[in-house]
Amino acid sequence: MSHDIGMLVIRSALGLMLIAHGANKVFGPGGLGGMTAWFASLGLRPAWVHARLAAATEIAAGVLLGLGLLTGLACTAYVGLMLVAALTDHRNKGFFVFKGGCEYVLLVGLVAVGVAGVGPGEWSLDHVLGLETTGSWWPVGALVVGAGAALGLLATSYQPSKATESETG
Repeated sequence: MSHDIGMLVIRSALGLMLIAHGANKVFGPGGLGGMTAWFASLGLRPAWVHARLAAATEIAAGVLLGLGLLTGLACTAYVGLMLVAALTDHRNKGFFVFKGGCEYVLLVGLVAVGVAGVGPGEWSLDHVLGLETTGSWWPVGALVVGAGAALGLLATSYQPSKATESETG
């Protein structure tokens, strides 16, 4: 039972955190327009697509992980999101987050890999629905597929040399 309580706390904390991040992209200062301009400054093209994709993925992955539903898929999304953030916004800024470094996104991504390995616990919709969500291949899958998705997105859409151009589409 203590494992289930622990996983509920971890899933809830990570889920709410990512929902808040996604909602902030939509409803926070500057809204999607501001987020689009920021993504353009990072070199993500087309920035308006990536602002919406990031917000929707963060909210969906946060809801899924918080509920413990399709936990492996949610963890995969976390890995992808955090790797894109690390390689765009946090790169070349060192480790510590107070200097803009990758500390935060690295921790969130690795905790998601750990959750994929341990599973969501019995207090989850995966358990209620009888979905098998634990085993040694889940963290490997979350890491490999999440990283593959992130690197694929960056290979097709990341153009930092154009980061100074305005694109608010």
